Parts: sequence; structure tokens; C-alpha cells
Amino acid sequence: MRKISLFIASSLDGYIARESGDIDWLFTDQDYGYTEFLAKVDTIIMGNKTYQQVLSFGDYPYHEKEVFIFSQTQQQEPSNNAKYVSSNWQDFINDLRQSSGGDIWLVGGAQMIYFFLKHNFIDELILSIHPIILGSGIPLIFSDRTLETALELKNMETFNTGLVQLSYNLKSTGKTKSKLSGI
Repeated sequence: MRKISLFIASSLDGYIARESGDIDWLFTDQDYGYTEFLAKVDTIIMGNKTYQQVLSFGDYPYHEKEVFIFSQTQQQEPSNNAKYVSSNWQDFINDLRQSSGGDIWLVGGAQMIYFFLKHNFIDELILSIHPIILGSGIPLIFSDRTLETALELKNMETFNTGLVQLSYNLKSTGKTKSKLSGI
């Protein structure tokens, strides 16, 4: 079964972006393991808001990858050989995990992360914590008392910039109390 990894950055207070979606606070002075991680990935999943944000960066970085954009409202085909997935997300993910290929990267955003956590689809979390407190923004994890996930620390790395990168394996606790129909 193919592994799904969430490789993501957050502020010290748990935000993955400003309320506007801006990520201008992220460090870009070093690679922080990104190139090595991306080399293991051949499939990328993200929500439509994240896809639109990626397109605003200029050059599209994922031409060599298979990219799926999850959206309940978008129906048109995106550019850059990406494909929209608009329904039956759980079946799609299960089929994708059983197909041949490399690792799968869940890029984001917050609603996608919540959906994947809720359904125990994330196998690995690589979290780069930036030494900044934003005070508000888009949280890494939506507040949900039914969402409980055990983590097993695999690795911790510190950088001279103050960034700390934590790598975890995720385990389902079996304590999900409610069923999510979709986003």
C-alpha cells in the first residue's frame, strides 16, 4: 500500500497560513529536507484553494508529478495535467493507495488535512515548526473533540534558523466518534 505523507509547515502557534492564505512568513533560505522528500513522491493531492495558491507562485513546480485537486464545487479541468476529484473521495483515496507507484504527498490545505485525519488516511506527518507566532490564521488542525490520533516520533531535527522539524508515524486510535460526510 502506498504511503500518504503530510509534509507541512506551521507557526509555533499552529497556523499553516495567514487568514488571507498568505505564507510570506515561511523560511526559504534552506531546503529543510524538501528535495529529498519530493524525490520519493510521484503523486500529489491538494484542495482547490491550495492549488490556486500554488498557481499564484509563478512557475508551477509539479509538472513531473501526478496531481489531484479535491473540490466539491470545481468541475472544469485544471491546467498543468492536474485532475479534479469532486466526489467519492474515500473510494478514490483507497483505490489510489492500492495502485502502484511512489509515495503520495498531501500538500494541504486545512480542510483536506482534516478530512484525511478524520478518515485515518495519513501515514506520516513531517511538520516544520517555524519560530514565529502569527496570533491568527488558518489552523493546521480544526478543533474537533472527536479527532484523536496517536503519533509515534520518528525523527527530530533542528536548524540554525530556529526551525524544528518533527517526523511522526500516525496511528489510528479508533476513537473517532462521528462520521464526516464530506467537506
